[in-house]
This record gives sequence, structure tokens and C-alpha cells, in this order.
Amino acid sequence: MNIQQIVSFIAFTLLVAAITWWKLRKVDTGSQQGYFLAGRSLKAPVIAASLMLTNLSTEQLVGLSGQAYKSGMSVMGWEVTSAVTLIFLALIFLPRYLQRGIATIPDFLEERYDRTTRIIIDFCFLIATGICFLPIVLYSGALALNSLFHVGESLGLTQGAAIWLLTILLGLAGILYAVVGGMRAMAIADSINGIGLVIGGLMVPVFGLMAMGNGSFIQGIERITTIHPEKLNSIGGSSDPLPIGAAFTGLILVNTFYWCTNQGIVQRTLASRSLAEGQKGALLTAVLKMLDPLILVLPGLIAFHLYQDLPSADMAYPALVKKVLPLPLVGFFGAVLFGAVISTFNGFLNSASTLFSMGIYRRILNQNATSEQLVSVGRRFGLAIAVVSVLVAPWIANAPDGLYSWMKQLNGIYNVPLVTIIIMGFFFPRIPALAAKVALFLGICSYLIINYLVQFDLHFLYVLACTFCINVVVMLFIGWLKPRETPFRFNDAFAVDMNPWKNAKIASAGIFAAMVGVYAGLAQYGGYHTRWLTLLSYGVAAAVIVYLLFSAWRDRQASSALIENRIKEKL
Repeated sequence: MNIQQIVSFIAFTLLVAAITWWKLRKVDTGSQQGYFLAGRSLKAPVIAASLMLTNLSTEQLVGLSGQAYKSGMSVMGWEVTSAVTLIFLALIFLPRYLQRGIATIPDFLEERYDRTTRIIIDFCFLIATGICFLPIVLYSGALALNSLFHVGESLGLTQGAAIWLLTILLGLAGILYAVVGGMRAMAIADSINGIGLVIGGLMVPVFGLMAMGNGSFIQGIERITTIHPEKLNSIGGSSDPLPIGAAFTGLILVNTFYWCTNQGIVQRTLASRSLAEGQKGALLTAVLKMLDPLILVLPGLIAFHLYQDLPSADMAYPALVKKVLPLPLVGFFGAVLFGAVISTFNGFLNSASTLFSMGIYRRILNQNATSEQLVSVGRRFGLAIAVVSVLVAPWIANAPDGLYSWMKQLNGIYNVPLVTIIIMGFFFPRIPALAAKVALFLGICSYLIINYLVQFDLHFLYVLACTFCINVVVMLFIGWLKPRETPFRFNDAFAVDMNPWKNAKIASAGIFAAMVGVYAGLAQYGGYHTRWLTLLSYGVAAAVIVYLLFSAWRDRQASSALIENRIKEKL
């Protein structure tokens, strides 16, 4: 390990920790609201930063770049289509969640269906978090950091032993933030690390393109667009990891689960100070997702051009960072990666603690638990699930089909059934609890059978789309056969200000147009004639930006005039 790398890594990491401590020194993190929901006080920029950094971690930096190394730009759909589901979150899901004043998604399921449905979902999420998701986050982080800093070589350890050591250290760091500080500590640390991640994440392709162009950024762009230009095509074929048809069918469902019903993500927006701030935070996150092809996918394409002899596609991102960044920046970016891993790890750890305390513990084990007991139990459970994740993580080394795809397939077991019962619960108030239980059982079983037991040559995202349609039909049939005695109603809990952001819909239209523009612009490299669609899409997005800027200026003018009038009235 180089001394410059070590110094820059430690300096940035300590800076984040010091600022977080300073911000938290007089803040309540011991109460139920303070620990789990940051006192419902988060504003849009903090929500967006926290959402992005919880989402962006090494399982994506490593896994998605690895897929791009093998298959090209079409895998960007995993991230870019998230814009659609973040619009769903802002306009459909979040207003209903905040109106009920819930702390967890299972809180809503218990109100909408019954206690048993809630407990089933609690267990599904906790098992998936501890066994499937968090171990992958820790393993990918350990793999990246070991590649950057040569920890194994420096300490005379094998790669397996180095992965074990780094996994344990990452787990301990995550515990300190999530179990001790709660949601507010994570939100503050995420905001700082988010700035570093955007800067560092954009530096990697910039230096990578300079390496491709022998020091010239322009020549690097020319080479990547003329040598194997088909790798830039955004339209995935039937043999690609993400076919275009799957990107706008099953993937929309997967992303709806992730951004709209996944406790680890939605908890950030549940902590917003108002509906308007939550909507702004979700839509700002959608805008930032447009940068993901540059941060997550383009490095894999650059690595494809520079290195043809990597032992594994999942080594593409660490190899590129190590080779093209100056030594001090390697340490800084290592600290950013460390922060990204910790952010995702502790975010989902805090959410798991919330679900266990507010759900299983309070509903089954101690119905009279005090706020202090819930926080104490949540911290202890977070420690336990962190230990399980650390023990499982090193065994992911032999994941089939690449790290990222394997993770998505595992999560598919329960995510679409959950999305189905929430959506149907929103729009069909007569559907009973029995329909939710049947849909959960049928969805999980049908996915396992079709995807793992029966040998169909069918992409797993198409399988998820099929299970969604089956579940919808079954729930509608049960709702018709045996409806609820009284329709479910969304009564206001008066937890936060429910006035929506007045520009939410027009901002959503601009975001959707930008997403279409990103797809259409890159589709030209696949031989598609999409130039006019690209220009039209970006024109719409630009017009929306101008309108939003004008609206913000007009609001400031109106606010200033109101203040002046009040001053005159007092005089």
C-alpha cells in the first residue's frame, strides 16, 4: 500500500466521521422517532443524497461494470429505468404512506390487510436482508478495497483471508453508524459521501478515457465511439443480460419494489418533513439516476478496451480505478467506496432493525414495549443480523452469472409478490387479506418453479412479469368471490404536512423525457434511427427545466413581496 493512498483514505474517512459526530452531538437518537425516522425532519437534498448513496454501492460499481465489460451499455437499464419508478414513488406511493404516518411498509400492510400478512413480509425482508443482500454488499466492497489497496499482499494473506478481514472491518464500521447513530447519522454521512461519490465516480471514466486516448480525453471519446461502437448500444438483445423487452416489463416491477416498497430505501422518504420535501427528494434522485451510465456502466466499457485478460469480469472496475487514477486519488476514491459500502450496509441494517422492533418484537414478543425498549431491541437485533451477514459474505465468491445478476435473481423470489399486494391494496379497497396471503404464496412458489426447477429458456425478468400478472388475476378473483365487508380507506394520521409540491407532475414529465433521450441517443450505436426522438426528448426536458427555474424565481418574488407587505402593515 502506498503512503499517499493511506493518508488520503484516512483523511476523508475521518472527515466524514467528524462532521457526522458534530452534527449529532445535540440530537436525539435515543427515541423511537429520532432513531428510526430522524424525527421526520429530512429535507429534499438530504433525502436525495441518502437515497443515492444507499442505492449506489460496490455491488453496483463492481457488478454492473462487470456486466458492461461483458455485454455493453444495454445493462444501464438496471439504473436508468429507475427514473420511472421514482416518479411512481413521488406521485403514487409516498402520498399514501405519509398520509397514514407509517414507520415501515409492513405497518401499511397490517392496516390494509391484517397482522399475519405483516409478519410474513417482516420475515421475508429480514431473511433476504441478512442472507442475500447485505452479504453481497460486504463481499463486493471487500473485493474492491482489496484490489485497490493490496491488503492481502501487504499483510501476507491469501485473497480469501483478505476478503474475510475486510468484510469484518466493513461490518464493524457499518454497525457503528447504524446501530449507534440511527437514521440521522446515516443521512448526514450519506450527504457528505454522496458529494465524494459523484466527484470520484465521474473522475474514473474521465481518467479512463484519457488513458484510452494516450493522455487526450477527446481522443479517448473518439476511440470508444469508433472501436466496437456496438458496445454503446442501449437496446439489449435477447441474448444480453438485460433485453429491452425485459427492461420495460419485469425490470419496472423489480425497480418498483426497490424504490417504492423496499424498507431500506423508502425509510428515507418516510423521514421527510413534509410530502412536498419527500416528492422533491424522490424526483431529484430520479434526475441523479441519469448520471448512472457514466458512473456505473461506462467504466466497464473502458476496461473492456484497455484490459482483455482480466480473470473475472467483476474485476473490471477495481482494475480500472487502480490503473488510471493518480495515487492520492486512489486513496480518496477508496474512502468514497468505503463510505458507499457503509451507507448501503447500515441503511438496510437500520431498516431491518426497524422492522424487527416495530413489527415482530412489538407485535409478537412484547406488545407493551416502550419507545426505549424498541430502540434497545432494534440495536441488538441490528448487531445480530450484521454478524450473520459478515459470516455469509465471503462465501459469495463463486456466485454464478456475475455478482449483480445473481443478486437480482435472488431478490426476485419475494419482491414482485410484495409489489403486487401493495399496488392492489392501493387501488382495490375491497380485496381481502386472504388474497394477499394467496398471492404471496403463489408468487414465491411460481417464481421458484419457473426460474429454478423447470428448464425454460426465459429471462428471469419475464418470469417476474408473468408471476405479477398471475397474482393480479388471482387477487381480483378472490376479491370478487369474497370481498372485504367494508372498503379500506386512507385516513389522515396528520404526521406531516401533506401539501404536495405543485410542480411534481411537470417535473416528472421532464424526467421521463430525459430518460427516453438517454435511451434514444445511445440506440443510434445499434443502428436504430432515433436522432429525432433524441432531440425531441431533450427539448422537452430542457423546456421543463426552464419552466421550473421560472416558477422558482416567481415564488421567491411572491415570498419577498409578502414579507414586505407584512413589514409595512406592522409599521
